[in-house]
Amino acid sequence: MSDYVVKLENAAIYHADASFGRRSEAKQLREGEMVLSEVSFTVAEGEFVYLLGRVGSGKSTLLKTLYAEVPLLTGEGYVAGFDLRRLRRRDIPYLRRKIGIVFQDYQLLTDRNVFMNLYYVMKATGWKEESAIRQRIDKILKIVHLESKAYKMPFELSGGEQQRLVIGRALLNDPKVLLADEPTGNLDPETSMEIMNIFSEVNKRGATIIMATHDKTMVDYMQKRVIAIEDGRIVRDDIKGVYGYEL
Repeated sequence: MSDYVVKLENAAIYHADASFGRRSEAKQLREGEMVLSEVSFTVAEGEFVYLLGRVGSGKSTLLKTLYAEVPLLTGEGYVAGFDLRRLRRRDIPYLRRKIGIVFQDYQLLTDRNVFMNLYYVMKATGWKEESAIRQRIDKILKIVHLESKAYKMPFELSGGEQQRLVIGRALLNDPKVLLADEPTGNLDPETSMEIMNIFSEVNKRGATIIMATHDKTMVDYMQKRVIAIEDGRIVRDDIKGVYGYEL
């Protein structure tokens, strides 16, 4: 295996109304809207990368391509050992077990408590032994500082606590890559810092993180690698970057 966990080479990223495998590749190339072209970068194991760009620049679509919500139609792409160009629909669940996804809109089970939100994910991804499930959930709740909230319902949690639960859910299967789309977009500055500290802790434990964000304060403060997108192309790839856009 190569020393990268994500690699795109001369890839074009298309926004498509149909999800993976719903239309032929030829039809998607003909009818889809290309939002990024000539995309080439690699991400090594353990890196922390910010994706920057204005609204509509293609950051979210790029993330969706990495977790196979939309297909990669041209160029080369590899994520966690999977070839995105050769990926079949039946392969997607196996890819996603190696990827953690943190959505801005949480997508929690609102009628289940914190513990059961995590429990259902583990059962759905093949965990069978109850003691192992409980041990893993206990460990994850400690990582995201929710061990005292295990039996609270989502509506009883603050916005920051809900986002921590989403991060915990993404970590359940010990992913090689954590993809996050605007994880602090709806949070106040203090809560945003708490969330970013958790991401930093997770990164120090070895997880690779790729995060789309508009959070200038966090980008400038943390000084991680920055990949910036403008006018359909990558225009900047800095090892220790800053935000670089006017707000």
